[in-house]
Amino acid sequence: MRSLIDIQDLSPAEIDELIQTANDIIENPKKYAEVCRGKKLATLFFEPSTRTRLSFEAAMYELGGNVLSVSSGGSSSAAKGESVADTAKTVSCYADIIAMRHPKEGAPLVASMNATIPVINAGDGGHNHPTQTLTDLLTISREKGRLDNLTVGFCGDLKFGRTVHSLISALSRYTGIKIVLISPEELTVPGYIRTDVLDKNGIDYVQTTDLMSVMPELDILYMTRVQRERFFNEEDYLRLKDSYILTPDKLKSAKADLSIMHPLPRVNEIAVAIDDDPRACYFKQVFNGKIVRMALIMKLLEVHA
Repeated sequence: MRSLIDIQDLSPAEIDELIQTANDIIENPKKYAEVCRGKKLATLFFEPSTRTRLSFEAAMYELGGNVLSVSSGGSSSAAKGESVADTAKTVSCYADIIAMRHPKEGAPLVASMNATIPVINAGDGGHNHPTQTLTDLLTISREKGRLDNLTVGFCGDLKFGRTVHSLISALSRYTGIKIVLISPEELTVPGYIRTDVLDKNGIDYVQTTDLMSVMPELDILYMTRVQRERFFNEEDYLRLKDSYILTPDKLKSAKADLSIMHPLPRVNEIAVAIDDDPRACYFKQVFNGKIVRMALIMKLLEVHA
């Protein structure tokens, strides 16, 4: 039995296999319509979510399985003080696989150590979000045809952005990757990302506060919102929330085949006018998220089409 807590739990070969399966699901959806018949996914979401929770549930339904859902901590026994470990043991009696989102870093890991079924980390605090990373890797692969030899710019909240941390960690295992980190001084990537991921893997990277100065060199621009829920101080949030707003005029110096990505939800960091630009990929990411989660559920349940 395997769980997915960190993107590093999967080897590059396994990621390639998941991408291949995802591409086949897109080409041949009917082939996969019954592979999880009789299986149940429990979605335990102790933090608000639209895309991640619904994409997991849609993924399981499209595989022919069923879903048990806890959509907020207040509607579960966690509100009575039940531990994550006990919740995991309990839900293991009802379901075949768990997808868990939790505001506390490490909670899905604790769940996986106590559950008797696979656990998927659907986001833990500001730490990790491995299935969003799989979504991003599938999107990059489909848009660029490769996962190596790319210059990837991350823009916005790089301090608390768990999607950023996970994707940098994943990309660091591919050759020819250059990372461009664009953020206010207060929201730069945590030190451990620089030392344990970028420096350790010999990744070429630069840090800047100026998006426009690096725009012409980017193959991918990964925008993120400044997350109000991660701030302890409302003043700091209000001061930083509009640091980077992507508008059509800012794309004039960008490559014709730039891919603009965003894990969503967006607030106002990407102008709605960009939605019609062929370089906008963020709603493709939403679709790809459902597909790659179908592939992951199959892998962890060890079922095949």
